[in-house]
Parts: sequence; C-alpha cells; structure tokens
Amino acid sequence: MTFHTESRLTRTAAATGTRTRGGTVTRVAATRRGGVAGAVLGSRIAWARVRTRARAIGGWLAETVSPAGGLLLAVAVAGIVGGLSFGWLEAWAAAAISGALLVCCAPFLLGSHDYRLELVLDRDRVVAGAEVGARLGLQNAGRRSSLPGVVDIPVGAGLVEVHAPLLRPGARHDQQLSISAERRGIIDVGPMTVSRGDPLGILRREQRWPEVQRIHVHPRTVRLPSTSAGLVRDLEGTPTGTLVDDDLSFHTVREYVRGDSQRHVHWKATAKTGRLMVRQYEESRHARIAVLLDVDLDEYVDEDEFETAVSVAASLGQQAVLEGRDVTVGMGGELPEFGDEVHSLRTIPTLTPRTLLDAMSGVVGVERATPIEASASLAAQTCHGLSIVFLVTGSRTPVQRLRQAGNALPPGVAAIAVRSELGAEPGIRSAREVTVLTIGALGDLSRMLARGVIG
Repeated sequence: MTFHTESRLTRTAAATGTRTRGGTVTRVAATRRGGVAGAVLGSRIAWARVRTRARAIGGWLAETVSPAGGLLLAVAVAGIVGGLSFGWLEAWAAAAISGALLVCCAPFLLGSHDYRLELVLDRDRVVAGAEVGARLGLQNAGRRSSLPGVVDIPVGAGLVEVHAPLLRPGARHDQQLSISAERRGIIDVGPMTVSRGDPLGILRREQRWPEVQRIHVHPRTVRLPSTSAGLVRDLEGTPTGTLVDDDLSFHTVREYVRGDSQRHVHWKATAKTGRLMVRQYEESRHARIAVLLDVDLDEYVDEDEFETAVSVAASLGQQAVLEGRDVTVGMGGELPEFGDEVHSLRTIPTLTPRTLLDAMSGVVGVERATPIEASASLAAQTCHGLSIVFLVTGSRTPVQRLRQAGNALPPGVAAIAVRSELGAEPGIRSAREVTVLTIGALGDLSRMLARGVIG
C-alpha cells in the first residue's frame, strides 16, 4: 500500500513596532502538511475550538446562574437521572419543580439592554469624617424598554446598591448618593455593574463598567504656628562654622584667587594691603526639617492613638511645606517576617501640601516596623544638613528609646519627640538628647507650639 502525500511550502513574515518602542520581526520559515499531519492538525484545531466554546459556556453560566440557580439545575439533573434509573416518582417531581422554576425565571433575561452609566463625584479629596456627594446617571440608550435592575457600586470594602426602574428608550434615571469617609485612607469607587434578574434571584444578567475612581481621605490636621518661632527661629540664620564664598554671615577677608567673583572684592582691605582681597563668609544654618512617623502598631494603645500620630506628622509636614521649607517626611519600612532584620526608611513626596496629604492617606500601620531609633539613624545618613527632627510615636514607646534616637542624630541637630497618648495631660520633658512632648489630643500640639514651649 502506498500513501501519497502532498507537501506545501509557505513563507510568511510579520513586523511589529513603533518609533518609540523599537520593533519585532517574526517569520514562519516553512509549513509542511501531509495526509496524516493534516488530520492531526485538524483534530487539534477542532479540540481547541471545543475547549474555547466550553470555556465561554462555563463563563456564561457562572455569570448568569446564581448559587441558588445552580442548586436547582443540579436537582433537576439528579431528578431526571434518578427517575430514569430507578423510576422514583419523587425524583421526577423534584426535577419537574426545579425545571419549572428555571423556565419561569428565564423570560426575565430575554431582551438586550444598552445602558449609559456615569458616576460623578463632587470631590475626590476630603478630610476624615466628611462625606462625598455623588450623582449616578443611568440612561437607556437602546431602542427597547429596559426592565428594572440593580446598579452595584463597590465603595472601598463595601457595596452600594441602587435600584434602577423600568426605562423607556432614551429615558434617564438620576439619583444622588452620599459616600461616607469616616476614616483616613484611599477609597476606590467601582467598577460598577448593572444586573437584571428574576425576583427569586435564580438567574441574572450583568453589564460591567471597568472605570474606577479614587477618593483620598486626608488625615485631620491642625494649623500650627510658624516654625520660624521657637527653636527654628533660634537655629535659622545662625553660623555653622563652615566657611563659604557667598552667604549672609561675614567672617573675614582673604587673598583673591582665580575664579573668585569680583563682587566680593573688599576694596578697603585691597587698598591697605596692596593685594586684591575678597570677603569670606561663614555658612548660615538653614532649617531642614525631618518628620519621622513610627508605624509600628505595637507602639500604640489602639487605632485612634495611631491615627492621632498620623495627624501630628501630617500637620508638621504640611506647615513646613506651606512655609517653603526643605522638609522630609518618612516612616520606617516593614520588617521581614523571616530572615535577617533589614531596616529601611520610606519617604513620601512633599512637593505640595496636596501631594503630602495624598501620600499620608495611604499610610498604614504594620505589626513589625523599623524602630524609631533606626529610622532616625537612617535619616541622619540620607538627609544631609538637618536642623530639626520630629519623632512621632505612641504612648508605649519608652523615653530611653527616644533618647537613643536623639543620640543617632549628628551633633547640633535638635530632636523633638511627640508622643500620642489620648486623654493624657499635655506635657514636656527635656533631656540632653531629646525634647519629649506628650499630647492628649491633636489640638494640644498647636497650643504647645503657640506657647513656644520648644524654644
């Protein structure tokens, strides 16, 4: 027996690319197909189509049939099998009842719907404790009336359900909503889903909108007195001992060298010595502030105490940004559960008050974080020219550790620890390494700074 095979050779090439991303060239060098090979290839293609169709049907069933509907479908199939195999009348009755319910619910899925859905938020940034207003607009853009349905709007970890009435072609339904933002954080709104189904909740039909909107819930902050008062006022503009060629604090004169600016020539000294002399200055101190927040939840009694500490850090950072000062706001990174203990310091953007507060909205406490004294050491290594470091922590942090944090800073850097202890009497405790402020409420911080207790 002789088999005749036919061989065909084809070449195809394709090139993809853009002017900005480069390119990719692919080429099929040869395709050989005989009788047996063609049959195998055809069977593979057919099997792939069957699998694709089965997946599509399975996905449709998962979206259309609720758990209750799946139970009814299983009872119907089991009843038919039991009736055919054993002749049980009860099995036939169960199958008939289940099938009747499925048939009665099916008409609610008939007909297509073409909705236009929009959700407009009145603002996307609020302070904790406020509410966000929203307007939901649902329009029937189809040519037929749409049956009543339900609009599901995920809001953070919750779900808002809005019942949509029967809409004639071109009709629109608007509804005002209110989103509560009691706690600081980031709330994702969406993606929205319009579902339509039978009254028993057995079958349903859904249409999704993938858009997700984000609401930043900022921490509560208080207005603080200008940091140019008190300690910062004492530090700002004072000489550092470093000699520079241009500053405000005149130090001495020296002989001119090539490259010196002529505007710094000291003519009286030049006339007296007969050599060209220039002014030399002593570098003035510029207050660069660092605000370090302890995010280790073990240092706080409860969540409210931690939130107060976040508000303290946000208030200090915001005030510094508003005054145009060079400020770094950071927090210790989470420690790995296993392996070596690796300390890290994570900083957040402080370009504007909005970017700072947006980042503070996403700050979360962790079970094991880099200790505050390690964060101070890392800040001293990475943030050069620091003048003041605020250490914001909870009531469980002992003063000894705060003193260690102060010792980790370079000489001349003022360390100010702010301990959040809700309900405590405001107080101050001064030591050589650190000044410790205890606040019982967020408002205490503003009052203590206004009295100049740090200066």
